[in-house]
Amino acid sequence: MDKQTTILITLISYQVALVAIGIWAGRRTKDNEDFFLGGRGLGPTVAAISYAASSSSAWTLIGFSGITFKLGLSAFWFVPCILMGHYISWTWLAPRLMAESKEKDLLTITDVLIGNITGPMRAGIVLAASFFVVVGFTFYVAGQFHASGTTFSSSFGISFSNSVFLGAGIILIYTLLGGFWAVSVTDTLQGLLMVVIAIFLPIVALDAVGGFSGLMAGIEATMPPSGASFMGDQSLSGFSLFLLGFASLAIGAIGQPQLLIRFMALRDMKALKRGRTIALTWFTVVFLSMFIVGLSGHVLLNNVSDPESVFFALTTMLFPGILAGVVTAAILSAIMSTADSQLLVAASVVAHDLGLERRFGLSPILISRIAITLLCLGAVWVTLQLPSDVFSRVAFAWTSLGSAFGPIIIIRVLRYPTRPGAVLSAMLLGFSLTVYFHFYPQNPPDIFERFVPFVLALMIVFGFREKRV
Repeated sequence: MDKQTTILITLISYQVALVAIGIWAGRRTKDNEDFFLGGRGLGPTVAAISYAASSSSAWTLIGFSGITFKLGLSAFWFVPCILMGHYISWTWLAPRLMAESKEKDLLTITDVLIGNITGPMRAGIVLAASFFVVVGFTFYVAGQFHASGTTFSSSFGISFSNSVFLGAGIILIYTLLGGFWAVSVTDTLQGLLMVVIAIFLPIVALDAVGGFSGLMAGIEATMPPSGASFMGDQSLSGFSLFLLGFASLAIGAIGQPQLLIRFMALRDMKALKRGRTIALTWFTVVFLSMFIVGLSGHVLLNNVSDPESVFFALTTMLFPGILAGVVTAAILSAIMSTADSQLLVAASVVAHDLGLERRFGLSPILISRIAITLLCLGAVWVTLQLPSDVFSRVAFAWTSLGSAFGPIIIIRVLRYPTRPGAVLSAMLLGFSLTVYFHFYPQNPPDIFERFVPFVLALMIVFGFREKRV
């Protein structure tokens, strides 16, 4: 059996399992709370692994190994920075957000952002949050569709457009069927596949380069001096900004709706504490493994024009055809693992936050499913008509949503009353300033796009906070 046949059989089996999960989850979905938050009964394993898969997806396997291939040893510092961001989220933010959402019966992140605000400003905040989520997630999902379409096309020789429609169709089916339960369980399955692959590939790669000693010797022989140094070729001040850039990307997790709803859906504190351990272990294993893969790829591979192809190139080189096909199929599925979460969150904005069920007299679940379909079609259109670099698109969506929502989430879980105008201003500034720096013609360092909008928005909401009652 050749590699293409192996990929096809594995993919079909995997996608059938996803649809079956969607049908099972659909039987558990009775009302809004079930559809959007799984009845607030998420256990530690599903919460942790689905959180990790939704946060990282295949970008971790493909993107971070590519960054390491390009930068060398200095890419290591991304690992403690990203772990710090998720540790803060699980340790400080999660228990407060879980308690707040249960106490006030909040279903969506927009509910959290609004707080007790009433009057015309409430409508402005809802509209702004809805716009940011729909726009950001449309481009985020388009990035996933683009990556999956490219890989499907190269693996099977079918057209790019047909590949995009195939991947989008599978995601649409199981998201429509089961809502949050389907998304969480399928993300868990994809996250487990990712960690298994992340364990075995670096072991085989290390063996091929002669262990850690052979790896370090190969790095010194194949990389420029900057690649063989943990500080790169930067001065102390430049390296400090380099670290701050990595750390500021990590703080974006505080404002990601698709991650925060996992905290709101947790069953209890026991599940939260166990989930934190599982999630942080997952991130540690996967990121360190991909760091090794990127370095090993630099030693073992020649003439690699695209750093993000290193993962697949090493898989083809080190694994026999059938096993390489299984790995490729698993990654094809993992590439799409974030798209379902974004579709569901964006649909909750349209159905619940904008109150369309009241305006049209339809059930919220029906409106959500209509919204998911329309958003999915919109993401397909963006993928086919507005091609762009996948990593840049996803990083931009992550940063813009983090800067728009993260500061407000912080002030809400601290339970400080804040003036409505300050909330709306902070959201608008965080989002728009990220857009400005992203497209700024002088191309400023990433720290401006990732750090400055978040900090300025945070200064606004804290500057106009009021005393707690």
